[in-house]
Amino acid sequence: MTFTTRLKEEISKIADNEIESRIIIEAFLRYNSQIGKNIIITLENASVTRYIYKIIKEIFDILPKVTIRVQKRFKVKQIYILEINEKIDFIINNLNIMNEPILDSDEEKIAYLKGAFLGVGNISNPKTSGYHLEFILNKEEDAEYITGLLNYFKLNAKVIKRNHKYISYIKMSESISDLIKMFKAINSLFEFEDTRIYRDHKNMVNRLNNCEVANLEKTIKSGLQQLENIKYLEDNDLLVLLDDKLKLVIEYRKKYPDVSYQELADIISLETDYKVGKSGINHHFRNLRNIKDKHMNIEKK
Repeated sequence: MTFTTRLKEEISKIADNEIESRIIIEAFLRYNSQIGKNIIITLENASVTRYIYKIIKEIFDILPKVTIRVQKRFKVKQIYILEINEKIDFIINNLNIMNEPILDSDEEKIAYLKGAFLGVGNISNPKTSGYHLEFILNKEEDAEYITGLLNYFKLNAKVIKRNHKYISYIKMSESISDLIKMFKAINSLFEFEDTRIYRDHKNMVNRLNNCEVANLEKTIKSGLQQLENIKYLEDNDLLVLLDDKLKLVIEYRKKYPDVSYQELADIISLETDYKVGKSGINHHFRNLRNIKDKHMNIEKK
């Protein structure tokens, strides 16, 4: 069962008041039905099918005809078809389906988004892919309207065209979490947040490991360069030009070629009378490099 299926099932089991139910069915029929001489609704989720059937029955006192078909393309799944053959004009006018929605309160806006999501919404599995929640719509103006509602709640939604469809989508994990919270789907919210926390922690650990590897490589490269500088001074009898502290640092660098400046400073401070810090070590090796560079320039001239 996909995360989308679990989320829609949970939403469909949440009790709504009559006003919210009316707005939910308005959004659902507007975006996920064929309206003509009758109204045909095609669904893949049994729980959502029961939910929509229940709302239609309670609000309009109608019993839609239910047909179940088995689709065998790619994988076997059941398709549920609800067919309404009476009070069509009354339903259309009562729900204001042919005109722009009229939503006065935040609760009504959330109910509308809930109905739209049940009809044409989809969310990627947070465990296996990036964060992505979308509404798949036939008309650009519908996508813009849904996007406007999402952005009313500061969810950073955008619109793109995909083939012949228009997609209103959210990519930020925090925004997706906020929308699920607005739908009051608590179990799905906990699952999403648990996955998000795990992935964020895993990414942080990976970044830290990458930083440690990069720092280690940098330390080794730096140590090798310093050993080359030391060898140059030894080969050219230049060590006599160095003070005792720099000679001591050179001695310990040769003993510990792979340690960082801070580690080298700690070892020298612990094992000798010379108390030095990381900046002091850096200063010594900078002087070492300057002496080498000056001698090489003189040799070139």
